[in-house]
Amino acid sequence: MRVTMVGHSTVVVEGARSRLLTDPWFGTSGNLAYARLHPPAFRRDEMREIDAVLLSHRHWDHTDRSFLRSLDGAIPVLGPPGSLATRWLNGARNYQPMRPWQSHEVGAAVVTAVPALHLARTIGFVVQLEGVCAYFAGDTYHRPFMSEIGRKFRIDVALMPVATFRLPMTMGEHGAVAAAADLGAATIIPIHLGIAPRSPLLRTAQTVDSFERRLRDCGSTAAVVHLREGEAWESAASEEQRSTSRIG
Repeated sequence: MRVTMVGHSTVVVEGARSRLLTDPWFGTSGNLAYARLHPPAFRRDEMREIDAVLLSHRHWDHTDRSFLRSLDGAIPVLGPPGSLATRWLNGARNYQPMRPWQSHEVGAAVVTAVPALHLARTIGFVVQLEGVCAYFAGDTYHRPFMSEIGRKFRIDVALMPVATFRLPMTMGEHGAVAAAADLGAATIIPIHLGIAPRSPLLRTAQTVDSFERRLRDCGSTAAVVHLREGEAWESAASEEQRSTSRIG
Protein backbone atom coordinates (compact mmCIF):
# COMPACT_ATOMS: atom_id res chain seq x y z
CA MET A 1 0.00 0.00 0.00
CA ARG A 2 1.13 3.48 -0.89
CA VAL A 3 -0.32 6.66 0.64
CA THR A 4 0.31 9.96 -1.17
CA MET A 5 -0.61 13.35 0.30
CA VAL A 6 -2.37 15.53 -2.26
CA GLY A 7 -3.14 18.15 0.36
CA HIS A 8 -5.23 18.78 3.49
CA SER A 9 -7.41 15.63 3.75
CA THR A 10 -7.11 14.64 0.09
CA VAL A 11 -5.00 11.50 -0.03
CA VAL A 12 -4.41 8.73 -2.56
CA VAL A 13 -4.43 5.21 -1.11
CA GLU A 14 -3.33 2.70 -3.72
CA GLY A 15 -1.93 -0.69 -4.52
CA ALA A 16 -1.24 -2.66 -7.68
CA ARG A 17 -4.95 -3.02 -8.59
CA SER A 18 -6.80 -0.33 -6.64
CA ARG A 19 -6.51 3.45 -6.43
CA LEU A 20 -8.70 5.35 -3.98
CA LEU A 21 -8.99 9.09 -3.38
CA THR A 22 -10.19 10.53 -0.07
CA ASP A 23 -12.08 13.79 0.51
CA PRO A 24 -11.18 15.55 -2.76
CA TRP A 25 -10.53 19.30 -2.57
CA PHE A 26 -8.44 21.07 -5.20
CA GLY A 27 -9.27 24.69 -4.39
CA THR A 28 -6.31 26.99 -3.80
CA SER A 29 -7.63 29.91 -1.77
CA GLY A 30 -9.86 28.67 1.05
CA ASN A 31 -12.88 30.77 2.05
CA LEU A 32 -13.66 33.89 4.08
CA ALA A 33 -12.79 32.22 7.40
CA TYR A 34 -9.95 29.89 6.46
CA ALA A 35 -6.93 30.24 4.17
CA ARG A 36 -5.40 27.35 2.29
CA LEU A 37 -1.75 27.14 3.33
CA HIS A 38 -0.32 25.25 0.34
CA PRO A 39 -1.74 24.39 -3.09
CA PRO A 40 -2.58 20.74 -3.74
CA ALA A 41 0.15 18.59 -5.22
CA PHE A 42 -1.99 17.64 -8.23
CA ARG A 43 -4.66 19.30 -10.34
CA ARG A 44 -8.19 17.99 -10.74
CA ASP A 45 -7.47 16.65 -14.24
CA GLU A 46 -4.48 14.68 -12.95
CA MET A 47 -6.59 12.70 -10.48
CA ARG A 48 -9.38 11.25 -12.61
CA GLU A 49 -7.80 7.82 -13.06
CA ILE A 50 -9.11 6.44 -9.80
CA ASP A 51 -11.26 3.49 -8.86
CA ALA A 52 -13.34 5.15 -6.13
CA VAL A 53 -13.71 8.28 -4.02
CA LEU A 54 -14.06 7.97 -0.25
CA LEU A 55 -16.05 10.98 0.93
CA SER A 56 -16.24 11.35 4.70
CA HIS A 57 -18.64 14.34 4.66
CA ARG A 58 -19.84 17.26 2.56
CA HIS A 59 -17.99 20.27 4.00
CA TRP A 60 -16.35 22.64 1.49
CA ASP A 61 -12.76 21.58 2.25
CA HIS A 62 -13.57 17.88 1.70
CA THR A 63 -15.96 17.93 -1.26
CA ASP A 64 -14.80 19.37 -4.57
CA ARG A 65 -18.03 19.43 -6.57
CA SER A 66 -16.32 20.38 -9.83
CA PHE A 67 -14.06 17.36 -9.52
CA LEU A 68 -16.90 15.01 -8.59
CA ARG A 69 -18.99 16.22 -11.54
CA SER A 70 -16.06 15.55 -13.87
CA LEU A 71 -15.72 11.90 -12.89
CA ASP A 72 -16.82 9.05 -15.10
CA GLY A 73 -20.20 7.79 -13.93
CA ALA A 74 -18.76 4.32 -13.43
CA ILE A 75 -16.53 5.56 -10.59
CA PRO A 76 -18.31 5.11 -7.24
CA VAL A 77 -18.28 7.86 -4.64
CA LEU A 78 -18.68 6.20 -1.25
CA GLY A 79 -20.00 8.43 1.51
CA PRO A 80 -22.45 8.84 4.38
CA PRO A 81 -26.19 8.47 3.88
CA GLY A 82 -28.08 11.60 2.89
CA SER A 83 -31.13 12.85 1.07
CA LEU A 84 -31.32 12.92 -2.72
CA ALA A 85 -30.82 16.68 -2.53
CA THR A 86 -27.63 16.20 -0.52
CA ARG A 87 -26.32 13.70 -3.05
CA TRP A 88 -27.10 16.09 -5.89
CA LEU A 89 -25.22 18.87 -4.08
CA ASN A 90 -22.21 16.59 -3.83
CA GLY A 91 -22.02 16.61 -7.63
CA ALA A 92 -21.39 12.86 -7.81
CA ARG A 93 -23.22 10.85 -10.46
CA ASN A 94 -22.55 7.48 -8.83
CA TYR A 95 -23.00 8.22 -5.13
CA GLN A 96 -23.22 5.09 -2.98
CA PRO A 97 -24.18 5.72 0.66
CA MET A 98 -22.60 3.57 3.35
CA ARG A 99 -23.46 3.09 6.99
CA PRO A 100 -20.95 2.14 9.68
CA TRP A 101 -19.64 -1.42 9.34
CA GLN A 102 -20.86 -1.84 5.76
CA SER A 103 -18.15 -2.95 3.31
CA HIS A 104 -17.61 -2.39 -0.40
CA GLU A 105 -15.05 -4.05 -2.68
CA VAL A 106 -13.10 -1.77 -5.00
CA GLY A 107 -10.74 -3.84 -7.12
CA ALA A 108 -8.39 -5.55 -4.69
CA ALA A 109 -9.40 -3.25 -1.81
CA VAL A 110 -12.08 -3.81 0.80
CA VAL A 111 -13.48 -0.50 2.07
CA THR A 112 -15.45 -0.52 5.32
CA ALA A 113 -17.33 2.49 6.66
CA VAL A 114 -16.75 3.15 10.35
CA PRO A 115 -18.37 5.52 12.87
CA ALA A 116 -17.33 9.16 13.08
CA LEU A 117 -18.70 12.27 14.79
CA HIS A 118 -18.57 15.76 13.31
CA LEU A 119 -20.77 18.82 12.83
CA ALA A 120 -22.09 17.26 9.61
CA ARG A 121 -23.27 13.74 8.82
CA THR A 122 -20.04 11.79 8.46
CA ILE A 123 -18.27 8.44 8.39
CA GLY A 124 -14.68 7.26 8.48
CA PHE A 125 -13.18 4.45 6.41
CA VAL A 126 -10.99 1.41 6.89
CA VAL A 127 -9.20 0.24 3.73
CA GLN A 128 -7.75 -3.27 3.57
CA LEU A 129 -5.36 -3.64 0.65
CA GLU A 130 -2.36 -5.86 -0.05
CA GLY A 131 -2.29 -7.14 3.52
CA VAL A 132 -2.23 -3.62 4.98
CA CYS A 133 -5.05 -1.98 6.94
CA ALA A 134 -5.43 1.82 6.81
CA TYR A 135 -7.86 3.96 8.80
CA PHE A 136 -9.02 7.31 7.38
CA ALA A 137 -10.73 9.41 10.03
CA GLY A 138 -12.00 12.34 7.99
CA ASP A 139 -13.12 15.05 10.42
CA THR A 140 -14.06 13.42 13.71
CA TYR A 141 -13.83 13.90 17.43
CA HIS A 142 -12.41 11.20 19.68
CA ARG A 143 -15.20 9.02 20.99
CA PRO A 144 -15.53 5.46 22.40
CA PHE A 145 -16.15 4.04 18.91
CA MET A 146 -12.40 4.40 18.29
CA SER A 147 -11.85 1.45 20.63
CA GLU A 148 -14.36 -0.60 18.67
CA ILE A 149 -12.55 0.19 15.42
CA GLY A 150 -9.29 -0.89 17.04
CA ARG A 151 -10.86 -4.15 18.21
CA LYS A 152 -12.44 -5.02 14.86
CA PHE A 153 -9.36 -4.23 12.72
CA ARG A 154 -5.60 -4.49 13.07
CA ILE A 155 -4.83 -0.94 12.01
CA ASP A 156 -1.37 -0.54 10.47
CA VAL A 157 -1.59 3.13 9.54
CA ALA A 158 -4.02 5.79 10.78
CA LEU A 159 -4.70 8.95 8.78
CA MET A 160 -6.29 11.37 11.23
CA PRO A 161 -6.41 14.96 12.48
CA VAL A 162 -3.94 15.68 15.30
CA ALA A 163 -4.48 19.44 15.79
CA THR A 164 -7.50 21.70 15.81
CA PHE A 165 -8.64 25.32 16.03
CA ARG A 166 -11.10 27.33 18.12
CA LEU A 167 -13.89 26.26 18.07
CA PRO A 168 -12.71 22.66 17.56
CA MET A 169 -13.96 21.07 14.35
CA THR A 170 -11.97 17.84 14.77
CA MET A 171 -10.13 16.08 17.54
CA GLY A 172 -7.09 18.00 18.70
CA GLU A 173 -3.81 16.70 20.04
CA HIS A 174 -5.35 15.37 23.29
CA GLY A 175 -8.06 13.44 21.47
CA ALA A 176 -5.61 12.25 18.84
CA VAL A 177 -3.32 10.78 21.51
CA ALA A 178 -6.29 8.89 22.97
CA ALA A 179 -7.36 7.76 19.49
CA ALA A 180 -3.86 6.51 18.75
CA ALA A 181 -4.01 4.34 21.87
CA ASP A 182 -7.48 3.03 20.98
CA LEU A 183 -6.53 2.20 17.39
CA GLY A 184 -3.12 0.71 18.14
CA ALA A 185 -1.73 1.83 14.79
CA ALA A 186 2.00 1.43 14.19
CA THR A 187 2.08 4.54 11.99
CA ILE A 188 0.12 7.79 12.19
CA ILE A 189 -0.14 10.16 9.22
CA PRO A 190 -1.60 13.55 10.23
CA ILE A 191 -4.28 15.03 7.96
CA HIS A 192 -6.42 18.20 7.91
CA LEU A 193 -3.34 20.42 8.07
CA GLY A 194 -3.92 22.36 4.86
CA ILE A 195 -5.92 25.30 6.21
CA ALA A 196 -5.57 27.91 8.96
CA PRO A 197 -8.02 30.45 10.40
CA ARG A 198 -7.63 33.93 8.98
CA SER A 199 -8.39 35.34 12.43
CA PRO A 200 -5.59 34.95 15.02
CA LEU A 201 -8.29 34.52 17.67
CA LEU A 202 -9.22 31.13 16.20
CA ARG A 203 -5.70 29.74 16.04
CA THR A 204 -4.11 27.43 18.61
CA ALA A 205 -0.56 26.35 19.38
CA GLN A 206 -1.32 22.76 18.38
CA THR A 207 1.04 21.29 15.78
CA VAL A 208 2.23 17.90 14.61
CA ASP A 209 5.30 18.34 16.83
CA SER A 210 3.26 19.10 19.95
CA PHE A 211 1.04 16.09 19.20
CA GLU A 212 4.08 13.85 18.89
CA ARG A 213 5.50 15.14 22.18
CA ARG A 214 2.24 14.26 23.96
CA LEU A 215 2.26 10.87 22.24
CA ARG A 216 5.76 10.12 23.52
CA ASP A 217 4.87 11.38 27.01
CA CYS A 218 2.17 8.70 27.06
CA GLY A 219 4.70 6.01 26.15
CA SER A 220 3.58 5.42 22.57
CA THR A 221 6.15 4.19 20.06
CA ALA A 222 3.92 4.77 17.02
CA ALA A 223 5.74 6.43 14.13
CA VAL A 224 4.41 9.87 13.16
CA VAL A 225 4.89 10.50 9.44
CA HIS A 226 4.16 14.11 8.47
CA LEU A 227 3.62 14.05 4.71
CA ARG A 228 3.86 17.33 2.84
CA GLU A 229 2.01 17.85 -0.45
CA GLY A 230 3.28 15.33 -3.00
CA GLU A 231 5.10 13.15 -0.47
CA ALA A 232 4.26 9.47 0.00
CA TRP A 233 4.47 6.72 2.58
CA GLU A 234 4.74 3.09 1.56
CA SER A 235 4.19 0.07 3.75
CA ALA A 236 6.98 -2.43 4.21
CA ALA A 237 4.76 -5.12 2.66
CA SER A 238 4.38 -3.01 -0.48
CA GLU A 239 8.10 -2.36 -0.72
CA GLU A 240 8.68 -6.10 -0.91
CA GLN A 241 6.34 -6.40 -3.90
CA ARG A 242 6.79 -2.90 -5.34
CA SER A 243 4.75 -1.89 -8.36
CA THR A 244 4.91 1.31 -10.39
CA SER A 245 2.60 4.00 -9.00
CA ARG A 246 0.12 5.64 -11.35
CA ILE A 247 0.85 9.06 -9.87
CA GLY A 248 3.11 11.40 -11.79
